[in-house]
Amino acid sequence: MFHNAALKRTALTPYDWGLVFAATGLLVMGLVMVFSASSSVAEAKSASHEHTYYLVRHAMYLVIGLGAGYAAFQVPTPLWQKLAPGLFIAGALLLVLVLIPHLGREVNGSRRWIPLGPLGNFQPSEFMKFATILYAADYTVRKAAHMQNLARGFLPMFLVMLGVGSVLLMEPDFGAFVVIVTIALAALFLGGLNARLFFGLIALLAVGFVLLVVMSPYRLARVTSYLDPWNDPYGAGYQLSHALIALGRGEILGVGLGDSVEKLFYLPESYTDFLLAVIGEELGLIGVLGVIGLFAWLTWRAFSIGWQASLMGRNYAALVAQGVGVWIGLQSFINMGVNLGLLPTKGLTLPMMSYGGSGIVSNCLGLAILLRVDYENRCMMKGAAGGSADSRGRRPPYEGKKG
Repeated sequence: MFHNAALKRTALTPYDWGLVFAATGLLVMGLVMVFSASSSVAEAKSASHEHTYYLVRHAMYLVIGLGAGYAAFQVPTPLWQKLAPGLFIAGALLLVLVLIPHLGREVNGSRRWIPLGPLGNFQPSEFMKFATILYAADYTVRKAAHMQNLARGFLPMFLVMLGVGSVLLMEPDFGAFVVIVTIALAALFLGGLNARLFFGLIALLAVGFVLLVVMSPYRLARVTSYLDPWNDPYGAGYQLSHALIALGRGEILGVGLGDSVEKLFYLPESYTDFLLAVIGEELGLIGVLGVIGLFAWLTWRAFSIGWQASLMGRNYAALVAQGVGVWIGLQSFINMGVNLGLLPTKGLTLPMMSYGGSGIVSNCLGLAILLRVDYENRCMMKGAAGGSADSRGRRPPYEGKKG
């Protein structure tokens, strides 16, 4: 039995290739579909009138994201834990900078971007999602002994999230607010927050979300249009009605790659928020199910990697991995739900696929740290003290104590 266990440890590959292939598949498919969905818009609206305008920029963001991800993978998780508070503070300051006139850029009534010249616009809320994962995991590990205590365990994080949420709602960016708050709550819950306190908080948040919707005319209009988009197909229900038309045209096998009609100036944001609708039109139900399957696999692997890390006593690494799973899983679920008419319209892109530099780079950072946690798990499972050597004979550093 011990001989078989030793063989199993030795046979472990240094990386989760299934996770790597799933992430690569989503990134490559996103690049192809962004080009397909944006070519007509780029030719008509870009300054150069080049149909490859958005393709080139998206490819550039991918290269930057992969480079940043490679660098992030080299950083051991204990160092990420030390950097977490500083990164979170930096993210919060960037959110405030967005609100400063002439510094933050306003588009369609929302001020969410900081212009970076030739590189496009930087969206701090995307970086903040990544920073929140690191900070919430660090906070939960530090406060592990007080997770049953309202004042010492929950209240400090609540006040921090209240401040961040208030800034996000001033932009306004309700979608990012939901994702960031959910990441923080998930970390607290997985870290042992009192169950009654947690579910009581969920109830209060539900009431708060309802009040935010009812008190905001444009949010209320989105909800009512989502319930019946055909009631106002040329107004509040315009985006959703055309997304549903695109999905309906695709049927089972789709109309063919590049042959979408809805992307020809009918469906707004076809290469960002509503990319899935174009996928459904061109690749059909099969394409949509393929995308859902890849996201489901990636989310499952994130939680599995986190569970494995927790079994080894690596509590911070476990919460970070599961935080990445919550982020990718929740945001992809919301985006798909919006495209399919199951959720009200929200300004959330499809992770790793939709056009947008900030989102792509942040997603690559999240994937890199997830792969790092898995890599460290595998090195430890091989039985080497302090981490087994990699293919180049180097030994990565790890936590010297639990949590």
